[in-house]
Amino acid sequence: MRANETLLLEDAVKMGKLPELEFFPSPFSAQNSNSVVKIVFPEFTCLCPKTGYPDFASIEIYYLPDQKCVELKSWKLYLNSFRNLGTFHERVVNFLFDELNTQLSPKWLRVVGDFFPRGNVNTTVAIESPIGRPQCAESVFEAAKSHARGF
Repeated sequence: MRANETLLLEDAVKMGKLPELEFFPSPFSAQNSNSVVKIVFPEFTCLCPKTGYPDFASIEIYYLPDQKCVELKSWKLYLNSFRNLGTFHERVVNFLFDELNTQLSPKWLRVVGDFFPRGNVNTTVAIESPIGRPQCAESVFEAAKSHARGF
């Protein structure tokens, strides 16, 4: 597929091409209001909007649930739908953050896109809610390692 034939993320959104995210009621009570959920999707792919070449990344989300939690199969299918969409690294991570922030409405959210190097260029994009991190978030971050690179 040539770059000029690549469906861009913005056009896919306008056309309703992305699947719906699903959620379930949060099992965390007010007493467990410091419970961070970490979800890692190490096989994310999208296309470079300039060249049409594939980009590979690990997408990590960390969130402090309020009323809802992300249903994992819908999250997987949602992320898989980006496989043939053209988007820049910064744009797709920003988009995922905005969508989760709007639909999930967590108390706190962090989204990280760790893109595999291509042409000797490595990109990691992280976006986090402006409010303070939950106390236990640091322990989750400490355990985090790059899932896009094994070297």
